[in-house]
Amino acid sequence: MTARALHEVTRTLRRHRSAVAGLCAAGAVLTALPLVAPAPAATTTVLVATRDLSPGTPLTEADVRAVAFPEALLPEGALTDRPTAVGRSVGGPVREGEPLTDVRLLGSGLLHRTGLVAVPVRLADGATAALLRAGDRVDVLAASTSSDRPVARAVTVAPAVQVLAVPKDQETTGDGALVVVAATPDIAARLAAAAVTSRLSVTVLAS
Repeated sequence: MTARALHEVTRTLRRHRSAVAGLCAAGAVLTALPLVAPAPAATTTVLVATRDLSPGTPLTEADVRAVAFPEALLPEGALTDRPTAVGRSVGGPVREGEPLTDVRLLGSGLLHRTGLVAVPVRLADGATAALLRAGDRVDVLAASTSSDRPVARAVTVAPAVQVLAVPKDQETTGDGALVVVAATPDIAARLAAAAVTSRLSVTVLAS
């Protein structure tokens, strides 16, 4: 480069020194950003609901999808593969986009996580059982069959228990119909005792 050309370059840089300084600063910032920017949050692929689900809804392939979910926000027991979810029923309302967990589905996962047991309950009125579905919450009532009490008074022996299953194709007999509910061991014992001396019925609670 000649002395004249070098002189022209120097004059140009001096004339635009503010712009040049700004460009240099911007370049330095862009170079440093990768060094100071936080690393991407770790994620895990989990199953979430594709729509709002009502209690007792059996999950289909269309009801779940796999998404990457931040591990820091991941609920315990989140489901990661479709076979563990599809075909099972949700035990309570689920919002669209909510991660599905083992305690949200009816079955052994719900019982183990909450310390509950599955209790068969024979209802005196078999037609009532036909109205129930998995996921319903019910009060189980007992009315004494003792001849010492001419007017049977029903008392609640199992409040707000969740229906786990209503066996299909039950034979219609004078013994009523079976349903299976989730209950604490104490309530399970009360249900067993009531079944010996009382007729059992249920009232369905609002969801």
